[in-house]
Amino acid sequence: MKIVKRILVILLVLIVYEVVGMLVPFAKMKSISEMYRKEVDINRFYAEEDSQTSQRACVVETNQEALSFRLDLFERAKESIILSTFDIRPGKSTDDLFAALYAAADRGVQVQILVDGMYGLLHMTGEDIFLAAGIHPNIEIRFYNIPNLLMPWTIHGRMHDKYILVDQEYLLMGGRNTFDYFIGDYTRSKGYDREVFVMSDAGEEDSAVQQVSRYFQNMWENEACRTVYDTRPAWKKEKLKKEVSRLLTHYNDMEQKGQLEELSYQELTVAIEKATLLTNPTHIFGKEPYIFEELRQLMLSAEERVMIHTPYIVCSEEMYRGLTEVAEAVPDSRMIVNSIEAGDNVCASSDYLRHRDEVLETGFRLYEYMGDHSTHGKSLLVDDDISVIGSYNFDNRSTYVDTETMLVIDSRELNEELYQKLKALKEQSLEVDAKGNYIETTDVVPKEMDLEKKSVIRFLSVLIQGVRYLI
Repeated sequence: MKIVKRILVILLVLIVYEVVGMLVPFAKMKSISEMYRKEVDINRFYAEEDSQTSQRACVVETNQEALSFRLDLFERAKESIILSTFDIRPGKSTDDLFAALYAAADRGVQVQILVDGMYGLLHMTGEDIFLAAGIHPNIEIRFYNIPNLLMPWTIHGRMHDKYILVDQEYLLMGGRNTFDYFIGDYTRSKGYDREVFVMSDAGEEDSAVQQVSRYFQNMWENEACRTVYDTRPAWKKEKLKKEVSRLLTHYNDMEQKGQLEELSYQELTVAIEKATLLTNPTHIFGKEPYIFEELRQLMLSAEERVMIHTPYIVCSEEMYRGLTEVAEAVPDSRMIVNSIEAGDNVCASSDYLRHRDEVLETGFRLYEYMGDHSTHGKSLLVDDDISVIGSYNFDNRSTYVDTETMLVIDSRELNEELYQKLKALKEQSLEVDAKGNYIETTDVVPKEMDLEKKSVIRFLSVLIQGVRYLI
């Protein structure tokens, strides 16, 4: 009996250690320092009158466009491919992408793949496609911040970045994860997302490509990153040979079906004046809200219009204050979010149910998306010249916990292109009035939520309040 009690006590101590170690280090959200606040210079987001750039850009909106751009970029690569992503999972689009990556590596292209450690462990472990890629001499895969139960604070502090760099000439950045739900038209259930594609002359100083390349090298060499899948287990030798053969055969099939046809970037893109990268700190612990502060000050500079598109809205008091300041200063301040019924993030939807009134109290005109699938895009418009696209959600996790990347682009043409995408979303949304009721329209009908989801969300809306700093 004493042995059983001792075992139970040890187990209880371990559980307490894990829970405390996982939650306490992030419980106090860091406010932005006065030094950083004063150093923010919104003028750096705008091109100087005499500046010149070769950069061109376009919005990549649909899942099929996302697949086509990736395959085309991998085909064009002559020297290097960098893929940084939060989440890769096996699937048909992943077969397409890794077949193209393997073919690129075979022709001498150096491929670097950086994946968040938590989701890499969950979705890549044991999958032959990733091991077959990792043992190629020209492909290296690293995980950022692999969770360690002996150090439970490593459970959080995830890498939420999502971008592709090719040959120091091309950049694709946004909110898409790397699997069928976001890429290609292989599944009926899908998430709507958004990316920005930027091209420039190789080596152009301080181009978006150069900025993101420097950021990537910093992440790649980060002490939290570790190379994985670089050795082949002897017992998997024959199986991995078959996997390589499958990938090469699949690549040939894509060629024959015309899936690798070249895109005309010049026709698809518009000229931009300047592009500026925003990032959060890159360590694994709680972070100062660098991106939110930069965006707050940028929005406050608007003369007429601010339009936010975010899948989730989970705010700290600091964020509510910042958004309220913007709504008071800018005549036309609007925000598009998923309705609770359309959203695919149960925890974020649950928190929104409880704090919806506080979002309305900021003064932003609020639109809830009622489309057939959840929208996952993260974008911002400021007046008629600034567009911001990337991985950052207006929630506590993106603001205080995870690494994030956002690209600020000065271009009236791109601003108009993004506006048309957001306008299409707004036309599938319902505006919420100050009392929390929908403003009726003949074009959009409120979505219905099944009883099971409704019950779960109501329950979680109470349960998660103690840890909403992680949502």
